[in-house]
Amino acid sequence: MSNKTNYSYIGIAFIILVFGIIFIPKIVDRISNKDIIRNESRSDFSDDKKTTVSDLAFIEINGVPKKVPAFSFANQHGEIITNRDYEGKVYVIEFFFTTCPTICPRMNANLIQIQNTFKDFEDFGVASFTINPNHDTSEVLKAYAEYYGVTNPNWHLMTGDKEKIYQLSNEGFNLYTAEEEDVAGGFEHSGNFALIDKNGFIRSRQDHFGNPIIYYRGIVSEEEQVDDDGVKEEISALKEDIKKLLNE
Repeated sequence: MSNKTNYSYIGIAFIILVFGIIFIPKIVDRISNKDIIRNESRSDFSDDKKTTVSDLAFIEINGVPKKVPAFSFANQHGEIITNRDYEGKVYVIEFFFTTCPTICPRMNANLIQIQNTFKDFEDFGVASFTINPNHDTSEVLKAYAEYYGVTNPNWHLMTGDKEKIYQLSNEGFNLYTAEEEDVAGGFEHSGNFALIDKNGFIRSRQDHFGNPIIYYRGIVSEEEQVDDDGVKEEISALKEDIKKLLNE
């Protein structure tokens, strides 16, 4: 074999080595950061589609990702709204009532702030369900929405059959609600928000141990940072996670 041929092989080997040094670490880094997503379906490759999934956890029940249960209620405009109206949208869920003298005003003030943060996103919304539907008619909810400054067309304040609303809250989301004569306002409920992705799955970030936090505290504001009991705000975290889901 001539020296010229040897030099050719050496040159090719050198190019391969350089390629490996420069490009392989970059490819590995892209994979570790989920920029490249493995998909076994060749039809997906043919469309050259890429899907970016965030690091937010899916809330699972018996190993199955939990979806929003089907619902159908009247909103503040008297329109019938169902879970299908939220398909393709990222949204926040709360349970409240308009005459609530304690946590509801704080929760909805925080939701207004979130609404204004994402005012330019047509695929963001809020679903508010009253737990006092006997009082909170569509007309009452409309006045309440106007008072607080609800402007997002995807923010529906809903009323309807009381039993179905309580079932949706306690069984569908495990967000506690109850009628209690001895508490202020006559009703007791969770002050947490649930975050829903565009496909109707309940999502959340994870704690330091890798467990999903499931819900976001809705009472303490960003400005307060912590309440009188030392409970930290989670509105800033919720905003960050809404943005992640909007980018999915």
